[in-house]
Amino acid sequence: MIEDKTPQRTSIAQLGEFGLIDHLTKNFEINQPSTLKGIGDDAAVLDFKDKKVVISTDLLIEGVHFDLAYMPLKHLGYKAVVVNVSDICAMNAKPTQITVSVAVSNRFPLEALDELFQGITHAAREYNVDVIGGDTTSSQKGLIISITAIGEADEEEIVYRNGAKETDLLVVTGDIGAAYMGLQVLEREKQVFQVNPNSQPDLDAYTYLIERQLKPEARKDVRTLLHALEIKPTSMIDISDGLSSEIMHLCKQSKVGCNLYEDKLPIDPTFINVCEEFNIDSTTVAINGGEDYELLFTIAMEDFEKIKANPNFTIIGHMTQESEGIHLVTRANTKIALKARGWDALTE
Repeated sequence: MIEDKTPQRTSIAQLGEFGLIDHLTKNFEINQPSTLKGIGDDAAVLDFKDKKVVISTDLLIEGVHFDLAYMPLKHLGYKAVVVNVSDICAMNAKPTQITVSVAVSNRFPLEALDELFQGITHAAREYNVDVIGGDTTSSQKGLIISITAIGEADEEEIVYRNGAKETDLLVVTGDIGAAYMGLQVLEREKQVFQVNPNSQPDLDAYTYLIERQLKPEARKDVRTLLHALEIKPTSMIDISDGLSSEIMHLCKQSKVGCNLYEDKLPIDPTFINVCEEFNIDSTTVAINGGEDYELLFTIAMEDFEKIKANPNFTIIGHMTQESEGIHLVTRANTKIALKARGWDALTE
């Protein structure tokens, strides 16, 4: 395949703000019955009738949250939606709408924004959410994306962070740590490329990890799975900043302690191999890595039989009295105080 060395570059200024909005939003569809009016007026109009409304917002900034050296714009658009939808799922609610706001510098042509919005459109269809509004403006440098996600749930369905009780079981979906190691692989290849721009990386062995970093998925299925099992979590949070950080959030809000068991952590074999390759301790990465977008929740002890053999869930610990503190119980049965070493956007 011959690469096009002179891809088309259409200046955003040629369209103007309103022309740009029309261009970027022409493929958005309205599917949710709660959306009465979407894009095209001064404000969207929603009607959730007797449902409660759940809202979450995230901001993604180039150079802080993503690096376009290895993050394709289409993947970035998709991921930007996913990280917000994940917050709605963490409330045990159903995602229904999003708003999308973008600030871009003049280094981005229209074709680049088309790629970004292809990813956003794909995610909106995948998660069946309506794009109902947003904003576009210029940026002095780089790309900024802000997405607000809206969801609905019956009042009795909503799960908060503050409901965990002593003796509750701590449960996680999927596997953890892979997204962080995917990022390490991409960062390594970026450094190699900077030294030798002609190098062709062979990333086949890292496909799963890289996909977990570049194209994560929100666990929209968990709400349905738990409902079928007749389980309502007592508390829940999504794993965006790292397992240890999220456990500490649940414990702080619920005023409980926790024992997390090292030998129960669900980690993928590829993840273990790459940790060894990088000479990084797999447990440290698994509990601190972040960006897994799995769900972490607690359930009452009496629900153990309902969940124990389910392949979607892993019981990784239990809650204790607040005075007992928050600990990792190692394979050698040693207790280590858990610290939040996960992602913090406000630290260097």
